[in-house]
Amino acid sequence: MSVAQQAPERALEAHHYTDPAWFAHEQRTVFARTWQYAGHASQVRNAGDFFAFALHGRSLFCVRDAEGAVRTFYNVCAHRAHELVAGAGHKRKLVCPYHAWSYGFDGRLANAPGSREVPGFDATRICLTAVRTEVMGGFIFVNLDDSAAPMSQWYPGLAEGLAAFLPDLDVLEPVLTREVSERCNWKVSVENYSECYHCRLNHPTFSSGVVDPKAYNITPYGHTLRHTTHAVSADSMSYALDPDAHPHAMDYSSWFMWPGFSFQVYPGNVLNTYCWVAEDARTTRVVRHWYAPHGVASPALEGLANQDLETTVAEDIRLVESVQRGLESGGYRPGPLVINPAGGVISEHSISALNGWLREMTATAGS
Repeated sequence: MSVAQQAPERALEAHHYTDPAWFAHEQRTVFARTWQYAGHASQVRNAGDFFAFALHGRSLFCVRDAEGAVRTFYNVCAHRAHELVAGAGHKRKLVCPYHAWSYGFDGRLANAPGSREVPGFDATRICLTAVRTEVMGGFIFVNLDDSAAPMSQWYPGLAEGLAAFLPDLDVLEPVLTREVSERCNWKVSVENYSECYHCRLNHPTFSSGVVDPKAYNITPYGHTLRHTTHAVSADSMSYALDPDAHPHAMDYSSWFMWPGFSFQVYPGNVLNTYCWVAEDARTTRVVRHWYAPHGVASPALEGLANQDLETTVAEDIRLVESVQRGLESGGYRPGPLVINPAGGVISEHSISALNGWLREMTATAGS
């Protein structure tokens, strides 16, 4: 069959977005085997600084060790499973509040009260369960799969791309957080973010006062979707920027890291990030952080974050929740994707890439 005769690729069946059993399968085959955002290095500046966090039902924590490395462990004592830490703070050593077993920041057992009287007790063989951890530009990512490929293979060129757009990346720190709950499956929200086919019709502020939607393009590679376009003219921007401050000052770029994190650089070299947290088959929490050098926010940054929340974010919530209702209606039959071989804004080749990555992961390890 010739290319012209091939049937168009179709969207996923509704059950991929509504079935709790499928969601449980994704937790095992996707979330437990891919790189996930944990936090920022500014949360653990010094040896002994830590923060606990939840990752798809697992309790974990990050800690800075004496050599300056960021380590991640399951938040569970090797003795009888009590959680070791809560919240965030600083520890001189990790001490379990249940029976006072203590550990070094490398996870090795330091002391277990009464263990010297136990025949055959070998403290050198006891250690907290470590989790794969990588730090890129101050951002901490973890992977529960010890055999997973490194981030450089999953997201090739990401570190270099970010550095080119963000000359102060190494001193950026989160200063503002905007968190919303969406009544939709995580893939609905991710897919909405991953195409700008809908932008001109649904995002008037973003499309007229931030970027030029006609130049918008998305390039899939590795497990990355690279979004690129440029700003509208400096005079038409909805916020002030210096177009001559940086070679990329008038450019927009986003690096979406499948399955659920994105670096988004607005014109003016302003960074914000998206983190999609799949709560259940029909609920997604989306956390947006905004960053500034040395953690010092400006009124302009706060204004942009509020504008984004009141326009693009609010508009997207209406869209994704309507899609979820449609998927649950019982009347949806997957429609053909609009895929232009040349790419461009009126094309859903990025959705095809997302669906391919999902099939790749969920088909392995059994279904």
